[in-house]
Amino acid sequence: MTGALADLRVLDLTRILAGPFCTMMMGDMGADVIKIEPPGSGDDTRAWGPPFVGGESAYFLGVNRNKRSLTLNLAAKPGQDILARLIAKSDVLIDNFKIGTLAKWGFDDAWFEAQAPRLVRCSITGYGTNGPKSALPGYDFILQAESGLMSICGDIDGVPTKYGVAIVDVCTGMLACNAILAALNARHRTGRGQKVELSLYETSLAMLVNVASSYLTAGKEAGRFGNGHPSIVPYTTYRTADQMIALGVGNDAQFARFADALGHPEWLEDSRFASNRDRVVNRDHVDRAIEDALVSDTADAWLAKLKAAGIPCGRINSVAQAFNEPQTAARSMIEAAEHPAAGALKMIGIPFKFAGTPPSVRRAPPVLGQHTDEILAQDLGMDAGAIAALRTERVI
Repeated sequence: MTGALADLRVLDLTRILAGPFCTMMMGDMGADVIKIEPPGSGDDTRAWGPPFVGGESAYFLGVNRNKRSLTLNLAAKPGQDILARLIAKSDVLIDNFKIGTLAKWGFDDAWFEAQAPRLVRCSITGYGTNGPKSALPGYDFILQAESGLMSICGDIDGVPTKYGVAIVDVCTGMLACNAILAALNARHRTGRGQKVELSLYETSLAMLVNVASSYLTAGKEAGRFGNGHPSIVPYTTYRTADQMIALGVGNDAQFARFADALGHPEWLEDSRFASNRDRVVNRDHVDRAIEDALVSDTADAWLAKLKAAGIPCGRINSVAQAFNEPQTAARSMIEAAEHPAAGALKMIGIPFKFAGTPPSVRRAPPVLGQHTDEILAQDLGMDAGAIAALRTERVI
């Protein structure tokens, strides 16, 4: 059995996180992904550390498996010629260059229309191709700030806080993969490819979901609720006798069971607890009452009791604890592959499962230029002399 995208070739001209995350997903689903990197330096994240493993940064290793690495100087005419030949053999081209970079190298819309009409092109930018900020580069941290995401994260009386990972980049990568697959599906019907655009800015606004809807429909400005939820109570972290736990009570039927499990069935007769609407209005009182009850016993005791009552709850794990959970192993969320420099390499598993065309980790993340000769010789038919000449001219 082969992956769902085993018949596709993807040219990956991206670096950092959003683009590489997208192409890794496509590689996991079976696509042949050729990662094109500048000679000598490669993807910026190759230098983002420590930690390093076998000279490779953990950051780079986390989002670049199932790819072949080709070093290519795209500012040089021979490099552009090689890219053109690879495009002719590819289904998808994805880049996160500044607007106009590909056109400067001769790959404008007219070129693609004439030379690669079936190609699906995906462009990831900071702010899109029009508007007053379109010329600016995009950085996840800045977009978390500008979009309003940071304003809703952090303690109620604290400062705006970013998410613990570059979440805008990650979500942009996921959306890019989704959009590319939709364009490929449309190609079956139309026979033609198309250009797909994503920006960190638009992704970050879309990530506001229900918070954005509250503002757009009701004019309600969002605030910070710490670990709480703007529209649901109780839905936050609480202290127990020994450590904190997370609770999420999503409806009034659950709350009735929750109150009974805590030994406070009388809460159901209190107007401040009667419905979710009442609990949201009386958030501070409700949260204090719940925590006063929970501090009487340990986290393990409460988690056992609450889970038995069907209440959504969980331990607040460290990353190490999460990856050592039996459920993580059961769902194959740790994979391993042999890396040429790092040796046996552990990686995050694949979060999507296919019954008929299973995804797989076939290649460890490549060292810089690991597959340059292979791609030029096997995919483009170049002989050893021509490849050596390109290396002498620093094209590869």
